[in-house]
Amino acid sequence: MCPRFSRSLSSENITFESSPVPSQETGRYSQDESNRLAEHLDSIFPSLNFPPELAQRLLTHGSHKDAVHGHNGRFGFVGRRVLETYFLLFLHSVSRAKPHHDYERITSRALNTYLLGEHIAPRWSLGRTLRWAPTVSSDTLRASIKSKAKEVSDAELDVALAVNPKIMKSVGLYKVMGDAVQAVMGGIYHQFGGSVAHKVFHTRVLPHILLPGRAEGVPEDFHLKALRICERMGGVDGELLVRTSATSGTVQELDVMEAERDSTVV
Repeated sequence: MCPRFSRSLSSENITFESSPVPSQETGRYSQDESNRLAEHLDSIFPSLNFPPELAQRLLTHGSHKDAVHGHNGRFGFVGRRVLETYFLLFLHSVSRAKPHHDYERITSRALNTYLLGEHIAPRWSLGRTLRWAPTVSSDTLRASIKSKAKEVSDAELDVALAVNPKIMKSVGLYKVMGDAVQAVMGGIYHQFGGSVAHKVFHTRVLPHILLPGRAEGVPEDFHLKALRICERMGGVDGELLVRTSATSGTVQELDVMEAERDSTVV
């Protein structure tokens, strides 16, 4: 396993915070808020510079009251196709000699929206910034936790909500967060192009849905090759944009092609 990958998986902070309050004058979020959302995405994806308007749309779910001004549904549609395309290309590049693999089954299991919301969204800290409205009130959530514990502080409640999969699924959190992951992928493809989106997939998505030893995720036959591609592309914390000169304008594309070629060699 590549060193960069090991360091990244050493800890996983999951935080869920309430959405910020929109401007009472316009009902929309302020420019400062849009800038904050853009800065968050910039910090998660080094070397990328998200326009504030795009960041606001990517991090607004259709359930939010301000979704009438724009939400991430369209980008989520694009992002799902982007993820599926790059994943299928990966599967095909490493399983040419193994025709028994069911691409459709593997893809539906590995790119399940709930799985993306559970394993990718926390790494992108989307719980801190995504604007959405749960299907049940916060009081109901806290009551559910308190019914299992007599004395629980607010801080402990937040932790309990974050680590209780049943409650998270009951309010649709994993689904909403998974939708956001797909939307961000769609936004990256739209704003920065296919080469960057491809690199994000292989370094920020695929390594974290391998899930060794678990029924969901990517089959173990593909793990070693996925990690080799990740390392070849700079690791899970590597730069996403490659500064090229006029005489080497295809450096990034060549890196991607070579990474996939190398992945077929065991």
